Amino acid sequence: MSIRSIIIDDEPLAIRVIENHLAKINTFKVVNTFTNPLEAISTIQTENIQVVFLDINMPLINGLDFIQTIQDPPIIIITTAYREFAVDSFELDVLDYLVKPIPFNRFMKSVSKINKALSSSKNEVTEDNKQFVFVKIDKKLHKIYLDSIIYIESLRDYIKIHTSTEVHLVHQTLKSFTATLPKEIFIRVHRSFTISIGKVNAVNGNTLEISDKQIPIGRNYVQEVKEAIFSKKN
Repeated sequence: MSIRSIIIDDEPLAIRVIENHLAKINTFKVVNTFTNPLEAISTIQTENIQVVFLDINMPLINGLDFIQTIQDPPIIIITTAYREFAVDSFELDVLDYLVKPIPFNRFMKSVSKINKALSSSKNEVTEDNKQFVFVKIDKKLHKIYLDSIIYIESLRDYIKIHTSTEVHLVHQTLKSFTATLPKEIFIRVHRSFTISIGKVNAVNGNTLEISDKQIPIGRNYVQEVKEAIFSKKN
């Protein structure tokens, strides 16, 4: 299956460079390209975009500000002529930072990171129709059934997967792990938390009671989270 991606850059030549690099790799599909980042928002939200190649210095809104407008953004690869924004970019949880001109061998390192992020947790279904994921813990792949997961907590480059019986510490970002989960079952509710919608016991303002934990709902997530919870049918 192709990795669905878009390219956002106000320079058409820079877009062509990324397109040419991706054309050499048969695992990517460029869904669309944009010179105006604001025009890309609808595509990101509706077209199941997995990767965004994003410039920083653009008119109307710069790339870093644009990332912050997207709720639960996909994997972001920064492509820019400026080295000085690297720290700010990684604080926004981008996967990689490419400095123009981007040689193909350096671009392939980003592709490897993308593949790793997307494949480190793969959704599967057993014969009894119980979904599960495999996650790497201590160099071994462990199976975790989705219906046992209560919530997932971010610890920067690690996550804690809280299940009904134990807690797993996994070297992966919350964003990349959440992207592998079915959206009808799990939802990101905060920069630091993704929860199983059906495991919510109560809603107290902008706080969720789930298991014995009080989990905050981030300001940018409130509307979508409450709609998901209150419309959930058993």
